[in-house]
Amino acid sequence: MALSRQDYIAPWWTYWLHNFPHLNFNFQTVDKTFQPEDASYQQSLIFLACVSAVGLGLSLMVLSAYLTCLCCCHREEDEEVKRPDTCCVTWAAVITGLVICSAVCVGFYGNSETNDGVYQLTYSIYNANHTLGGIGSLVGNSLGSMQVGLKEHLERLDEIFSPQGDYTQTLRFMQQMANNIIQQLTAMPDTRKVQVDLAAIADKTSFIEYYRWLTYLLLLILDLLICLIACLGLAKQSRWLLAVIMVCAVLTLIMSWVSLGAGTATAVGISDFCVSPDKFIVNQTKDSLSADIVHYYLYCSQSLPYPFQQFLTIFQRSVTTMQIQVQGLLQYSAAMYPTAEKDLLGIQRILNSSEFNLHQLTALLDCRSLHEDYLEALLGVCYDGVEGLLYLCLFSLLAACAFCALLCAVPHAWTLIAIRDRDYDDIDEEDPFNPSRRISTYNPSRSQVHSFCSYSSSMGSQTSLHPPLPSTTSTPEYMNQSMLFERNPRYENVPLIGSGSPPPSYSPSTRTT
Repeated sequence: MALSRQDYIAPWWTYWLHNFPHLNFNFQTVDKTFQPEDASYQQSLIFLACVSAVGLGLSLMVLSAYLTCLCCCHREEDEEVKRPDTCCVTWAAVITGLVICSAVCVGFYGNSETNDGVYQLTYSIYNANHTLGGIGSLVGNSLGSMQVGLKEHLERLDEIFSPQGDYTQTLRFMQQMANNIIQQLTAMPDTRKVQVDLAAIADKTSFIEYYRWLTYLLLLILDLLICLIACLGLAKQSRWLLAVIMVCAVLTLIMSWVSLGAGTATAVGISDFCVSPDKFIVNQTKDSLSADIVHYYLYCSQSLPYPFQQFLTIFQRSVTTMQIQVQGLLQYSAAMYPTAEKDLLGIQRILNSSEFNLHQLTALLDCRSLHEDYLEALLGVCYDGVEGLLYLCLFSLLAACAFCALLCAVPHAWTLIAIRDRDYDDIDEEDPFNPSRRISTYNPSRSQVHSFCSYSSSMGSQTSLHPPLPSTTSTPEYMNQSMLFERNPRYENVPLIGSGSPPPSYSPSTRTT
């Protein structure tokens, strides 16, 4: 029974994923129809997941070859360059951080979309399960009251009305009407099996979705932490932080490829279902429900025949006829047989309850409720669910590329740290610009040179200026800088004027002049 669906159209990305090659382990083409119980179809999904394993192996091989070449063919650094160029490492760290942050944002969005789609799916399944449970409960209650309660009342009335042949004939007619109702109720499809299957599917889906969501959440947080540690390690140039980055990046790279394979296989499998969901449901329910009933609920079209029309009509007519008969017996036999009134009222209560159940069954058996749940489930899993899985696959791919770039940048940072340590070790201890040399040379206790500022402390009294000892050399005293600074070669040939130094001393003849 082929009908065009006007209320559900599979999105384009499901058709794109559905067209992925489906190959088994023998590299043979497999039917793309969604058949999760088929071994060949399962092999095709596993084959798609293994493609990411090939990508993981290739990336690890390329990284290993790159690191090997970097170690073996490392060029010698120029010894005159004291500050190596860190531009490449900086830009690699910045780009890697941006890519990881972008990937994490995409991953959070995809994880949320997938969770929303699965929640909508399970919520719709639970609603449909509640509807089916209500149908089964109403059918069971009506069947029980007709088989047990009505039968007991009719047997007692048959004993009471045994002298009256027309009354017993009315009771037999009522029993015939009750048998018709029992026959129709027994012919109703057993919804309990479908209800149990739907409940199991919803529970299992919720369980898997919770751990899937939690796993991706932890993976996203781990990627952010590694990004922060990488920025901190490259900024501080710490070797132990770089070692931690290397180990964490390799582990996260493996997890990214694994999540990419699992997400791709899951998205392709769900897309195979979303392309033709009706066919799969008809095949799954053929043992418990007829094809007409399934098509009625899947399509809910006015052009389709109502499969429960005969059941509802016979039920309604039988209950109405029995109510008329009971009303007549109450009217004509109450005065003659007062003991029969209790059973007749009991039959009337059972018929009223059955009529109430009939109205509820008419509402629950209508296709609009179950069809709406079916559409909500399809929209949740095929639109939000598959879209979220595609975003998660994009996150895994971006994270894998970013961590590959990070693993390539870390060895360069390690080399820069080694060059920095070598340059510090090569500083001469006699270098005047060596901080440790300056600190060890300066000793206030050894400085015995009197400050020249003491000679100008009293500006108005020149008698307080004592003449210095006569010089034994031809060099002017104010030029003898080696003596002033403990003959330290660092202070030789340094002009005193204009550098904040004390004024020179004057000879007696100069002061007299």
